[in-house]
Amino acid sequence: MRFSGKMLTLLGLVLLTFSVSANAQSRRNVKGTADAEGTIITVTASRTDKKTDPIKPENLYLYENGIEQKIKNFSYDPSPARIVLLVDNSQTLPTDIEKLKQAAMEFAYEIFDGDQLFVVAYDEKPEIIQEWTDDAKKMETSLATFRKQGNPYLFDALNSTVSEILLPLMPGTRKTAVVVIGDGLDRGSKTPFDKILGELQNQNIVVYSLQIPDRTGGAYRRNQPKAREVITQLTEGTGGRAFPIEEAQEAAKFICDELRKNRYLLSYSPVNTSTYDARRVFIVADEGISIRTKSAQPPNIK
Repeated sequence: MRFSGKMLTLLGLVLLTFSVSANAQSRRNVKGTADAEGTIITVTASRTDKKTDPIKPENLYLYENGIEQKIKNFSYDPSPARIVLLVDNSQTLPTDIEKLKQAAMEFAYEIFDGDQLFVVAYDEKPEIIQEWTDDAKKMETSLATFRKQGNPYLFDALNSTVSEILLPLMPGTRKTAVVVIGDGLDRGSKTPFDKILGELQNQNIVVYSLQIPDRTGGAYRRNQPKAREVITQLTEGTGGRAFPIEEAQEAAKFICDELRKNRYLLSYSPVNTSTYDARRVFIVADEGISIRTKSAQPPNIK
């Protein structure tokens, strides 16, 4: 599922303008490929104790496919964030349009200087509601176009968001996130769930969610996870978190604060791991440190 030609033309102009002014630091390794510089992944870390000491590599322990790896570097990432709000626009979503608008607007009030928001609503196709902006008034005006119709093609919308909105920002932008405002239900996408989850992990795109109660009541879904499980796998699998939509204000503040204050880049050179298989990653930290990252890395294929 792709955006319309008119939308793509507008989007292309926005991305061209943004790419000229974006931070020029390369993201060629952030995808997870291994070379002389090693593998680089994004990590969310913060202290839960009262200490003010910086978090250092020796405070962390990284395992890939059960084998401990040596961490080469662990550095704070101060770069601005690019956040896509992906809003379920489908007919049977069990909430009203005003609540969706309010949830999206909370991010406009919480982003930091330099951060940008992009709003996409989806039913059977994704629709650009607001291009990159940090202007709350623009956001408020654009959200008037929310409506409820059709079925939720969530996986197709995620695929279009990654390929047509976020990937054109790379290299140059390494801190990217998607906030899914919905219940995780997909009815009709051509994009397989495992494929889009893998792509989000490969590109180090973290997924958060403002979660709406599952409209199916937890019904079995053939060939894909249940709606609630989709949200769980998207968020935990990419290093994000899910929040109930009733806590939209607190969630927006948490997400924006976390992206600006608690994001780090961790590098290591994998040893004794498979070259061709998916790589399962597990990180633990010393007592008093909270740490989170995605659950899988792509293969070491160049």
